[in-house]
Amino acid sequence: MEQAYLDLGAKLLAEGHQKGDRTGTGTRSLFGYQMRFDLSEGFPLLTTKRVPFGLIKSELLWFLKGDTNIRYLLQHNNHIWDEWAFERYIKSPAYQGPDMTDFGHRSLVDPVFNEAYQEESRKFCEKILNDSAFAETFGDLGHIYGAQWRHWETKEGGFIDQLKNVIEMIKNTPDSRRLLVSAWNPEDVPSMALPPCHTMFQFYVNDNKLSCQLYQRSGDVFLGVPFNIASYALLTHLIAHECGLDVGDFVHTLGDAHLYNNHIQQMQEQLQRSPRPFPKLVLNQEKASVFDFEMADITVEGYDPYPAIKAPIAV
Repeated sequence: MEQAYLDLGAKLLAEGHQKGDRTGTGTRSLFGYQMRFDLSEGFPLLTTKRVPFGLIKSELLWFLKGDTNIRYLLQHNNHIWDEWAFERYIKSPAYQGPDMTDFGHRSLVDPVFNEAYQEESRKFCEKILNDSAFAETFGDLGHIYGAQWRHWETKEGGFIDQLKNVIEMIKNTPDSRRLLVSAWNPEDVPSMALPPCHTMFQFYVNDNKLSCQLYQRSGDVFLGVPFNIASYALLTHLIAHECGLDVGDFVHTLGDAHLYNNHIQQMQEQLQRSPRPFPKLVLNQEKASVFDFEMADITVEGYDPYPAIKAPIAV
């Protein structure tokens, strides 16, 4: 099954259109691409490079809690959302440190600047962890995934818990064609630190199996997409567990699938590696609800990946 992902990487290298982008990095891009993973054949945590499952777990649990503040992530040593919170902070009047103008690009090419950037970012994260008032002001990323999944605000001033509702629908009306959760709220997009890349997902029940299809408007194929595959596979497993179903397919539909120009060598290296068997996901059977799971309740067995391949994040 991993070959589906590797085929996408190879296709981007061979046929991707050269395009500019918001970050100024540049990409090789394709529009409209779909991958399918049979979850009964193993948990799709890529093996051709190590993908940190602990980060995937803590991010998904963060979404499930409806949380949008990076403090929870930092408490679990997860730094994948730091850059967006830090960017907001250094652009605010409260920031009094060294000039971080154009920090997203200069930090990658200027060693002296990069050292200053890393130090300021480290101090920022420490303050988020240790100062609750600071965290409340600068740790929040706006109405991103967790808020939209669990607390979609209505025009009447109420809230919709989309995820809870869809779980009840899977239990009670499994043949419904409305088993949908949307993270794309046009009114909230301008206030989000990063508008949702994985915008909508839909469930499908057949033969006592739960399948999930994700529509992702924008996919960073080297860094982000491996996380997204594992995250939504995990979400499907968790919901299937609560609903007493087996798992079916995870279908990953991408709008703009892109490989950043500074990830090309890394993808070429990954494509030289032969996939190994996927691991097995193990859930704590004593936990009944999706919303009751904690980090220790979710593990994988038999994960034997190649070493990680580092690549810079385009912010």
